Amino acid sequence: MSGSTISSGQPTPDNTTTRPAPLRPRARPFLSWLYAPSASSVTFALRNTIAACLAIGIAFWMELDDPAWAAMTVWAVAQTSRGESQSKAKWRIVGTISGGVAAITIMALAPQAPWLFFPMIALWIGLCSGFATFVSNFRSYALVLAGYTCSIICMGAASNPDNIFMVAMSRGTYIVLGVLCEAFVGLIFATSQERHARAQLRQKLESALVLVTTTLCSLLGEERGALNAARRQFGTILTINDQIEFAEVEMGPHGHEGDHARAALAAVSALLSRGFGMAMRLQVLNHNHPAFTKTADEILAFLKQFPQRLPDQNSVPALLADLQHFRDVCRLYAAPHRETDIRPDLEPIPGHEPFDAIDASPETLDDRLDERVLFVSLGELLGDLEQAIKEYEASTHRIKGDHFHFQLETHRDTREAVHNGLRGACAVLITAYIYEVTAWPNGLGFIAITTLVCGLFATKENPVLGTTEFLKGAVAAYIVAWFLVFVLMPKVTTFETLTLFLGPAMFLGGLAKGNPATAGGSAAYGLLLPAMLGLENHHVMNELAFYNGNMATVLAVAVSVIVFRSVLPFSSVAERLRLRRVMLGELQHLAHPGFTPRISVWIGRNTDRFARLIRHAGPTPAPLIEACILGTLATLTLGLNVIRLRALLDREYLPESARRPILLVLHYVEESTRRHDKAARIAEAAVRRLRVLDAQETDLVTRIELTRAITYLVVIAHTMRTNEDFLDASKPFRGERNSRLLNSGQS
Repeated sequence: MSGSTISSGQPTPDNTTTRPAPLRPRARPFLSWLYAPSASSVTFALRNTIAACLAIGIAFWMELDDPAWAAMTVWAVAQTSRGESQSKAKWRIVGTISGGVAAITIMALAPQAPWLFFPMIALWIGLCSGFATFVSNFRSYALVLAGYTCSIICMGAASNPDNIFMVAMSRGTYIVLGVLCEAFVGLIFATSQERHARAQLRQKLESALVLVTTTLCSLLGEERGALNAARRQFGTILTINDQIEFAEVEMGPHGHEGDHARAALAAVSALLSRGFGMAMRLQVLNHNHPAFTKTADEILAFLKQFPQRLPDQNSVPALLADLQHFRDVCRLYAAPHRETDIRPDLEPIPGHEPFDAIDASPETLDDRLDERVLFVSLGELLGDLEQAIKEYEASTHRIKGDHFHFQLETHRDTREAVHNGLRGACAVLITAYIYEVTAWPNGLGFIAITTLVCGLFATKENPVLGTTEFLKGAVAAYIVAWFLVFVLMPKVTTFETLTLFLGPAMFLGGLAKGNPATAGGSAAYGLLLPAMLGLENHHVMNELAFYNGNMATVLAVAVSVIVFRSVLPFSSVAERLRLRRVMLGELQHLAHPGFTPRISVWIGRNTDRFARLIRHAGPTPAPLIEACILGTLATLTLGLNVIRLRALLDREYLPESARRPILLVLHYVEESTRRHDKAARIAEAAVRRLRVLDAQETDLVTRIELTRAITYLVVIAHTMRTNEDFLDASKPFRGERNSRLLNSGQS
């Protein structure tokens, strides 16, 4: 911004290079998780190793037929945070019970009828995988668990269908035992869990607010790299939103702190979009106005001090008071006025109309209107920041009598759900066909493990990457199991000796799971290693059983990888095209006069899409991903301004002469599919028409509403003109034009 203190200061890291910042953190040195683990990884590994050994010991003491399942459950529910572990444990029990009921039902409907039995299991797994796509976090896990638990129980009882109830009860006993052992040991290791959870939640929200205010400083100061900084915050926002649910679990009895935290994150998302729109207006409009420059400099100074003031809880009222003062200043300058009305050294002229002079030159009127538009935009931006701070403050403590509820709506993809269901069903049918044709003695276990792996990765956006890592973990578990079974297990005569040999192997898997780079493979390692050992009270696994049983396990994981690579395989290009088409379809729907849009829904879905784009990046060249994210941010901003324009029309302060061009713009936004340049020209014409009406209007409220309308139309016109390629859903997005805009914003 011309004349601002930020733009003339020292360069920031964003403007020292023209290359976009990487989307992923730099990898740690090879095997550093093993020789230099973090304290949290050691604690995690030790906690779950003790829990797994305890579960195996109790299972041996209870004379259960397959004690390994108790240890497998411990590692299945084990998460790095206690909130995640407790949430996953709860939903694992729910999924296990649902899967057991389904298994008993299917076995009762199709006894001794394999060509009906296997398709019914395939249908059940397909339905569970499909519906799991529509829910988030461990609710999704419970649904896929219900699918593959049904398969595991049915395969265990297939040779003796009359025993189905006992098999279901046995599996349920293992699950409950493993969950209880993990929870018991977790409570021993958990110290001041509630206080820690509240502190973590507050710290995460503070980091989000500090990040967004830093980004606003860059945007208002017109610094290079500001757009990159803005778009990178959305991944952080969604990550924090997912963690709020687990923080609520750790807090125990609580009020609506989590709802306020989610509302604060939604306000932060809206604030980022406001900043993006503000940057557009600074590019399009003349902002060389002394009053605006002075006010913006004061706001920039406030934003620079914000990170130091926010952590002090006692300073929040002062922050809100400062924001209210700045908003009052913006409202003052945004209202039509005579110059003498805001100069303290002059008295207002009696009898003079309190508006800009009608006979002023068109250039003067346009400049004054540009200034008012900028103040309106700046005031609304500060309003979103004020709302975010209020919600943040409400999330830090329990409020008596609070009944506030807030939930961010996420993106739901019906086509993705159908694909997930079909892949899961195909995996069952393929493995069942192999079993029926070959009569493989270990074929039932082969089917069960295949459904387990396919269920675990059914709802992942890119399951190929996940199943490949899972296969690596399964191979590692096979190697370690071979060493334990053939070298160490023959020496085992007591449970204590078994723990001495098994504990270090499990601890190794725990360290790997605490490292993000190896977490995928370690999940398979921890889950499959106990099963590969063939633990029983009175027997030791022999060579024949080891090779036959564990070969089926490894082949099952390999078949799962093949299924995900060959049956409706994931394509990042097709996924981006589908996300973009859905988003643009919703954008057109926002402009429909018969639809009532909600800002929270639009923000929630598009924030989720931001995170998906980042997760889908994979080997795709970074410039294309950067361009897609920039286009998504532009579409989010465009939709928010359409919603605000609709709200402006609903207030009915605008005259019919002003409503007609706005309605025409909304019509072209709704109908435009390819020629968005025409919609941009219509919006620019509407801006020119409203400028003329503003110069002729004498009613104060009407002129303020006209100013707001111009504020929104300027962003709509600029966005549709500069993002034509992204807004054209009829063809794949190449990103050339957006990449040039991105680079120009950095140079």
